[in-house]
Amino acid sequence: MAGAGSLFGLWAMAAIIGGLRQVHWHISELARQLLLASGLMQPIHTMVDFYTHIKGIEYIICVMFFIAFPMFYRYVNRQTHHIKRPVRK
Repeated sequence: MAGAGSLFGLWAMAAIIGGLRQVHWHISELARQLLLASGLMQPIHTMVDFYTHIKGIEYIICVMFFIAFPMFYRYVNRQTHHIKRPVRK
């Protein structure tokens, strides 16, 4: 098991070093190529594509805020009820 893990680790390091060598040791360029290849990032060709992308991100941020703010407001302004009971002697 340890041998298989070591071989896999060696293979992964060789793949990363080979990829970095191809992009002239720029880590950000390697990450960009990975995101493009996996489909998580699309190339933006026109200004309309850029604005559409930014608008979609803005809508996601707004929805997150509209969900998180009321929860935070309730947490901050919640009433704590402490019942003081008389001490019996």
